[in-house]
Amino acid sequence: MRILSWNINGIRTLPKYHPWNSFKSCEGILDELKADIICFQGELLESCVRSYDELKLTSTPEMKSSRANLPRDVALPGHYHSFFSFPVSKGGYSGVAVYTDSRTATPLKAEEGLSGRLQPQPPLSAEERVSPSYPSPHDITAYPDEQGETPSTFDALDAEGRGLVLDFGLFVLINVYCPNETSDARLSFKMNYHLMLQERVRKLIEEEHREVIVLGDINICATPLDHCDGHLPSYQEGFYDHPARAWLRNWLAPRGPMVDVVREYWPDRKGMYTCWNMKLQARETNYGTRIDYILVTKGLLPWIQHGDIQPSLKGSDHCPIYIDLRDEITLESGEVVKLRDAMKQTDPPCPPPRIAAKFWDEFSGKQTVLSAFFGKRAESEKNALPSSQSASPAIPAPRASPPASRDTPIPDTAPAIHATQPKSPTRPERKAKVLKPPPTPTTTNKRKPSDTAAGSSKKRKQVKGQASLASFFSKPTPYSAATSKSASASSSKSKSKSHEVIEIDDDPPTLSASASASSSAPTPTPALSQAEQDQLDADYRLACALAQDNAQTEPDGTSAPAGAQQQQKTKSAAWSELFAPVRPPRCLVHGEPARMYTVNKQGPNKGKTFFLCSRPVGPGYDKGKAERLRDEVDHRYRCNYFKWTSEVRKESLRERERERTRTNSQGS
Repeated sequence: MRILSWNINGIRTLPKYHPWNSFKSCEGILDELKADIICFQGELLESCVRSYDELKLTSTPEMKSSRANLPRDVALPGHYHSFFSFPVSKGGYSGVAVYTDSRTATPLKAEEGLSGRLQPQPPLSAEERVSPSYPSPHDITAYPDEQGETPSTFDALDAEGRGLVLDFGLFVLINVYCPNETSDARLSFKMNYHLMLQERVRKLIEEEHREVIVLGDINICATPLDHCDGHLPSYQEGFYDHPARAWLRNWLAPRGPMVDVVREYWPDRKGMYTCWNMKLQARETNYGTRIDYILVTKGLLPWIQHGDIQPSLKGSDHCPIYIDLRDEITLESGEVVKLRDAMKQTDPPCPPPRIAAKFWDEFSGKQTVLSAFFGKRAESEKNALPSSQSASPAIPAPRASPPASRDTPIPDTAPAIHATQPKSPTRPERKAKVLKPPPTPTTTNKRKPSDTAAGSSKKRKQVKGQASLASFFSKPTPYSAATSKSASASSSKSKSKSHEVIEIDDDPPTLSASASASSSAPTPTPALSQAEQDQLDADYRLACALAQDNAQTEPDGTSAPAGAQQQQKTKSAAWSELFAPVRPPRCLVHGEPARMYTVNKQGPNKGKTFFLCSRPVGPGYDKGKAERLRDEVDHRYRCNYFKWTSEVRKESLRERERERTRTNSQGS
């Protein structure tokens, strides 16, 4: 029997990789994993409302999953039983799932969360619960937050859909997705979740005398060997100063009750990482961390046959980890115990626990799902209509009309409702009136030819008096008192003689609430830096050259006879330089062309591009003097080169201007 764990970060990413892109259903993906118990973690089942074929073709982010978005194919994949835990309020923020092969591993009991507070409706009975008692905040020494306060309940810790507990007889399996420390304020939440997990396992071991398997994304490196920079002296020195690493060190054997079973089979293996930063292409050089674990109590070690990771399986920034259990073991007394008997599996298999997805109202036939009201009517229903009804005049259906039956689907476009009723002996028959659409107005507002011509975007010939290209690059005049006095007078004129100035800047100026209210008032022109002044001069000279070349061309499109071919070449070269793509700069250490990246994080720099060293990251790559000691830098990997694309473009234009100036001076 194989037990597998994988942080998939959303099932929508799987069809982008082989072999997952060759499967048409979730059942095919589960079969390919070749495991009897499959545990998933992450932003679970993101965008699973689409079909698998659609997922292969699109990369548009959709609403992340919750129970309302779970399709039947993912909830009930063939011969697998499924169990889910979603966040209570943050849809798609996190989540865990467990799929079990109904033929080999059906759990006896199951519940959501670690505190026992998450209950279905109606709540689980005492016989359905995995444990008779659960951890409480009074049982642990909670980690205080930034205000020095500790939680009084575990409700918030269990509300993010991070835990599932299943009882398989021989052992209790706990699938967890432990919180990540995204900020200092999140550290107390992370630590308290670990303490709640530890207390739940302690109760199972000491009070209930059960064997336990804890697996999933723990989000902690256990030892320096599990970190890509763990070999560096500066990293080893304070490795266990972090409270989460110190906690895991004390929870694992030999100090604690849990055994890191995968590391037990590979005690000295280096580079056994399970997570990589995909934005840095860290998987290419195996620059990662090991934060996914399968931890077991010591009583289960005789059943463990093997354990390993599967880094060759792509589809996430994590890779799967697994353990294999023996089919049978021989006790010291000579008795042979089969795994199936120890797990209390029967033939035929017993039904799964009540929180399984197959018992949800939307999948068990007790509740009509919303999609049923938007399906097409069956062809038999259309043919079953009496001829008298089909011949009667139709009345458009009102929008607020409810469906006639709960189980009868309503098509997308509402069909005509026939008003013919059976004749009554006491009431005269009414004739159905046909509602006519309101008459359309006879007069329409058509666009005049002059309006059409004015709004057309087609190119027109240059007329006399039209501003030349050089006028758009004129230098800004310094702000003075005279300009402020004439600002109000000049603003009332429809035709102003002032020139528009294009300022080359990365970010548009942002106005505060008070500033935006008074934006109509004139503001002083800020002083330009030397780089901006040089750039403006270069643009102005280039525009003048282009305008001069354009002025030397005849209105009818024919070139002037003197030097026409040379002027055309000069003009084409000038325009090519103006719109030429940015040439990648070379990093300072390796002298290799840098690689362009785009800022995707929300903020003032979102959408801006920049250049980094094109080499991949690796152990000892240069993070900068503030984060990496100079004697620990390995120059085989990425250096700390960084430059905004706007700066590269400005430097390139200035260099071209200098070359043009040198060429003109040499020619003269």
